[in-house]
Amino acid sequence: PQGSEEAKAFVNAFLKRSMPKMKDEAIQDILARKAVVLEHYSKKKTKQKQRKAKGFTAKQRREMRLFEIEPEQRRYSIFLPLHELWKQYIRDLCHGLKPDTQPHMIQGKLLKADLHGAIVTVTKSKCPSYVGITGIILQEFKHVFKIITKEDKLKVVPKLNNVFSLEIDGFISYIYGSKFQLRASERSAKKFKLKGTIDL
Repeated sequence: PQGSEEAKAFVNAFLKRSMPKMKDEAIQDILARKAVVLEHYSKKKTKQKQRKAKGFTAKQRREMRLFEIEPEQRRYSIFLPLHELWKQYIRDLCHGLKPDTQPHMIQGKLLKADLHGAIVTVTKSKCPSYVGITGIILQEFKHVFKIITKEDKLKVVPKLNNVFSLEIDGFISYIYGSKFQLRASERSAKKFKLKGTIDL
């Protein structure tokens, strides 16, 4: 171990190299009275805050009419290929809809599946004018479905107080709209109760 004299000599030599502009007397004065602040020090890097990219507000989306379907595009025949794609998507999701497939398994998959392109029918409703509406789901929002009917009419059907049915390869599934008020992107993480609910 180094002695105290060697330690002092090392410190003095180090300070002379670190503060070459200062005289020996000034260095000794600093050592005797206060802490030494070396001239050479590393600057702390300031972290730049990452700005999150802001999307459009709901008002801006309405003004830009991003979700509007043009009248000339509101034709049932245009969206039939979308329905065929949806059926293939559900078959792949359920690993093939075989006669011995458990109905509750298909029901669970359908509740979390994307319904854009599905043909649905309003089977029960508190508003009688909605009962019997059948068509392809073009858009799904948190509270409503936008459905194109065979008569090329775009219907906006609320989920609340309505029961919907959809059929694929002989399997019929019922959707209770009052329990289904979620965006399509939020449904995949939600756990649904498969027992029926009387909500009308």
